[in-house]
Amino acid sequence: MSKFYYNDEQESYDAIVVGTGISGGWAAKELCENGLKTLVLERGPMVKHREDYPTANMDTWDFPHNGEPTREDVAKQEKQNRTGYTTKAASKHWFVNDLEHPYNETKRFDWMRGYHVGGRSIMWGRHSYRFSDIDFEANKKEGVAIDWPVRYKDIAPWYDKVESYIGISGELLGLPQLPDGQFTPMMPLNCVEDHVRSKVAEHFDGRVITAGRVAHITGDKKFEGDGRSKCQFRNRCIRGCPFGAYFSSVSSTLPAAEATGNMTLRPDSIVHEVIYDPNTKKATGVKVIDRETKETYEFKAKVIFLCASAVSSTSILMQSKSDRFENGLGNDSGELGHNIMDHHFKAGARGKIDGFDDKYYKGRKPNGIYVPRFRNVGSNTMKDFTRGYGYQGGAGRGDYEEMVAEANFGKAYKDAILTPGGWNMNMLGFGEILPYHENKMTLDYEKLDQWGLPTVTFDAEIRQNELNMRKDMIDQAAQMLEKSGAREIEGYDDTYAIGLGIHEMGTARMGSNPKTSVVNEYNQVHACKNVYVTDGAFMTSAACVNPSLTYMAFTARAANHAAQELKKGNI
Repeated sequence: MSKFYYNDEQESYDAIVVGTGISGGWAAKELCENGLKTLVLERGPMVKHREDYPTANMDTWDFPHNGEPTREDVAKQEKQNRTGYTTKAASKHWFVNDLEHPYNETKRFDWMRGYHVGGRSIMWGRHSYRFSDIDFEANKKEGVAIDWPVRYKDIAPWYDKVESYIGISGELLGLPQLPDGQFTPMMPLNCVEDHVRSKVAEHFDGRVITAGRVAHITGDKKFEGDGRSKCQFRNRCIRGCPFGAYFSSVSSTLPAAEATGNMTLRPDSIVHEVIYDPNTKKATGVKVIDRETKETYEFKAKVIFLCASAVSSTSILMQSKSDRFENGLGNDSGELGHNIMDHHFKAGARGKIDGFDDKYYKGRKPNGIYVPRFRNVGSNTMKDFTRGYGYQGGAGRGDYEEMVAEANFGKAYKDAILTPGGWNMNMLGFGEILPYHENKMTLDYEKLDQWGLPTVTFDAEIRQNELNMRKDMIDQAAQMLEKSGAREIEGYDDTYAIGLGIHEMGTARMGSNPKTSVVNEYNQVHACKNVYVTDGAFMTSAACVNPSLTYMAFTARAANHAAQELKKGNI
């Protein structure tokens, strides 16, 4: 049976895109809409919008064990289970089996992976924020790592393009550290979130509480895609949204690419090497192993986009060895695999808030609050750490301690179940991790996977700057809750290891100098200009905001650059 969807197999294409997630979908859309015949390769199985969301309409009582994973489930997904939520029955099918897809840890690294068409765009957290010039300039100003070769003005039009296409709900704030964008109406705060917002504004200069800026359609504006409609407030997003209300590549960018007639999609295709021609100094194609049959293939193209995720794209480059690139394609700088970043979190504070027992909320809002960065902004300079953090979180009536305490059955027990508990407010910090050269990934050719490919070994950890920041995350969350009238305030610093934020990045960083970076300002590999890397691998610093919107903006920009360079004959 043919593996090809949407178009027939052919030997050579204008472009190849590796990966179908956040970045791969945008690369496919922009390349196809620019008229390029594009082969899109995905290592996992096919997923079709609506048809392949098996748990999207199931209720809690439809799952065995109330949806909790069994010991047998966890044994197959011990690392994927580290989040505490990815391996529940409603979503475990989206995340890989660790026994089938092993990796190695010199230090603990939580690598959450989804191998299927759509990638993690189906399960992502959807928070979408712009980097600012504060972020793009920080490395240079502080003498950390290397400078970004771009500034906010270079990317702003592409943020506009992406936001206008996918739909971001949010509020205009006018903050230099968090640029405004093209927003649909903000998701409303509930009564306690609104109360805390007013108290924080009253007691803390320069601090703002808003709703998270999330890639959900709100309001009445129509968006392109396969029947995309506005959010239904079901909060089942990780299962796949049959309404197409939040952005995913399977409901939006991949259908747009398909509509051009220029896309050929091939799932079950594990790309492991980019083929390099030393005579032309260009890549000519990729080598592929069929996931199911283990047959090998080669596909040719004029331009190649690596969008397989920061770790996987870098693994492909590392395996792409030749006489010219003995240590991996584009690795003249020796930086390939280094500078791993994520966002450290699971530190903050929570408390109980009285006075709103007569109020509740309607629906299951798939979003909470966001507190933009306020540390090391303007005159607010910290001595103990550089960069900053934001908060996510929210308020709810989820405390059912009264019900648990009931020892009897009958009317009292029923009343306890049906009566909401008191209001709780949680503020969870998300902080920037600096790009440390020592934080790295390597390939182990002694431990091969079932396709005969080397496995990844991680050696990365947070350091003193982040540890100091975490103390401030806890302290400031507690102070804001205290000023909001909360009681029983509890600060927390739960277990965190790099990767748990699911924002791995930095392994093939962008820079102006080929001696210190892997790709240039347009995401082209310095020494092989027809290979572009546009997932998290290219990131030069992490900022403290969720990075997916930035991946999409840079990908759209790079794909349009590639199309123009091809027309000019430059690549």
